[in-house]
Amino acid sequence: MPVATLEQIAARVGQEIGISGWLMVGQERITAFADATEDRQFIHVDPQAAAQTSFGGTIAHGFLTLSLLSRMAAETIFVPDTTKMIVNYGLDRVRFLAPVRSGKRIRGRFSLDGLEAKAPGQILLRHIVAVEIEGEDKPALSAVWLTLLFT
Repeated sequence: MPVATLEQIAARVGQEIGISGWLMVGQERITAFADATEDRQFIHVDPQAAAQTSFGGTIAHGFLTLSLLSRMAAETIFVPDTTKMIVNYGLDRVRFLAPVRSGKRIRGRFSLDGLEAKAPGQILLRHIVAVEIEGEDKPALSAVWLTLLFT
């Protein structure tokens, strides 16, 4: 994760802080997620049946797309150099706006919306995130993501 001082991070509240690199969402990844979550609905794992739907083929689980936020944030979200641990604190206003078709690439666009001291050595960061789909106008999802830093 990119490192900055707490003061530098606080100065970025209200600003876009970065865009992750592209991640491929191929059928192998979708199938592995289906196996891990036991959500094997045909629109995710059966290319022939999914081709008969309005999606025209298999699509990623919304929760797969959401779970990739951690990977996207690893190269985008700034943390203080004193950070010992980061944990998910929660999500607000998660919306799945467009399907991610198998074989598409996605990336995360992050804006820092808030920074709050919760307790000594604990800082709550609030990011607004949109997951973009390469070549498409509508994002796959939008959310407010809360992370708790232990410094």
